Amino acid sequence: MDSNFWHQLWESNEIGFHQRAVNPLLAEYFDTLSLTEAARLFIPLCGKTLDIAWLLSKGYRVAGSELNKPAVEQLFSELGVEPRVSTLGKLDCYSAENIDIFVGDIFDLSSEILGGVDAIYDRAALVALPEAMRKKYRSHLLEITHTAPQLLLTFEYDQSVMQGPPFSISSDDIKQYYSNQYTLSLLKQIEVPGGLKGQCEANETIWLLSAT
Repeated sequence: MDSNFWHQLWESNEIGFHQRAVNPLLAEYFDTLSLTEAARLFIPLCGKTLDIAWLLSKGYRVAGSELNKPAVEQLFSELGVEPRVSTLGKLDCYSAENIDIFVGDIFDLSSEILGGVDAIYDRAALVALPEAMRKKYRSHLLEITHTAPQLLLTFEYDQSVMQGPPFSISSDDIKQYYSNQYTLSLLKQIEVPGGLKGQCEANETIWLLSAT
């Protein structure tokens, strides 16, 4: 899986991962992060998620990373905001009031470019990556955010029935990736209505990862 895979999905509009409404688990459990007013959240592999508009409407600041430039252009168009565009290293940064989206490879995003963040909302990053890439992503994410607390959404299903993404990530996987850095709390697990992509039974889970 490489960058062309994701660019082709956006180009062909095969973006079933893009939800048509704010994620209900975010709305239900966001307050568990116990953030102060105007806190800044980082959303890795953010796409054009409607969760960003929801967070901005609540008075929070948002930083995101996204590989596909048209997705980011659509995000700002749907927000009704004209972004300022600058180049930072290998990345383009699309910015407006309370929002900065870094366009390019997330592994080119440094802590200096990202700036300070108070929390991470991982709704589509860990589940998008094959197992071979997840530990690299985990390490990079913790480095650039200085191990900020996380709300993490995952799916769990029989991986032999359907190929990812989104990939199946078990509770044991979460413990393996994050238990050395965080206190892990499973907030909720729900059945995906109609199955994942209509192909197999699956559960969606939301975790709170708190600093130890």
